[in-house]
Amino acid sequence: MWEQQLQEIAGGNVKTLSRCISLIENEAQGYELLLQRLPHISTPVIGITGPPGAGKSTLADALVGLLVSKGKKVGVLCIDPSSPFNLGALLGDRIRMSEWYDNPNVFIRSLATRGSLGGLHPKIIEISDLLKAAGFDYIIVETVGVGQSEIEIAGLADITAVVLVPEGGDEVQTMKAGLMEIADVFVVNKADRPGADLFIKNLRSMLAPAFSNHDDVPVIKTIASEKDGIGQLYDIIEKKMSAQRPNNMRSWLLAEKAWQLIQNKRMKGMNKQELKAEIEILSAAPGFNLYKYVTDKS
Repeated sequence: MWEQQLQEIAGGNVKTLSRCISLIENEAQGYELLLQRLPHISTPVIGITGPPGAGKSTLADALVGLLVSKGKKVGVLCIDPSSPFNLGALLGDRIRMSEWYDNPNVFIRSLATRGSLGGLHPKIIEISDLLKAAGFDYIIVETVGVGQSEIEIAGLADITAVVLVPEGGDEVQTMKAGLMEIADVFVVNKADRPGADLFIKNLRSMLAPAFSNHDDVPVIKTIASEKDGIGQLYDIIEKKMSAQRPNNMRSWLLAEKAWQLIQNKRMKGMNKQELKAEIEILSAAPGFNLYKYVTDKS
């Protein structure tokens, strides 16, 4: 059964993909067997995060347009606030990025946070792994924008863009070092507004001591509503992707997910530090499947 579903997903069957995402979201009977059969595919994941009102959705929309123009297939996961009535996504994909609704090269799914404090969906790892099996060239994950607690996006994404606006000086001043350090690129959106250049200068001066022992983190200007600066953002993404730097946060994120899954299976006495070390070694080898690993541990 699940082999057929995965074959259909790999063949571009959007209905099967959507149905399987719902099965994972709702923890339907047998969904774990589907996860255990997922192939190991290293599709690049682009994370887009930042405070509310920064224009993350508009930026993601513009980036999708550029990727499609280059002949790429793109899967987009938009993390929205939960509806207080049914825990579903409050905004929904029907009103988001409507230009791509019928485009065969774009798949968009809105997911609700369902109370998760990390700015992501509690099943985001599983769903993004499922999308990797669908043959997309890129996966874009846009977080809900709750602010300082979104650091887990850095573990999920291969490259993380933190989106800010010129009026965000106070937000930058109060940012925790953790959020500052997850950025692979800072995007100052709505850069046609007054004070954009001064904001960028101040941001760069703040970053200098924070990244004294790291590679320089670029700061670019965009006007996403006009597609301005999107080409530069794409070039930076491609450059950083080609560098193939190890994502040190990913093993921690996977260890946290494995910890939760094993706990749910009533596995006691596990040491999270040892779990992280073991996953770090195993995940470096081709063919690693997190869900088989958890089953074996159980």
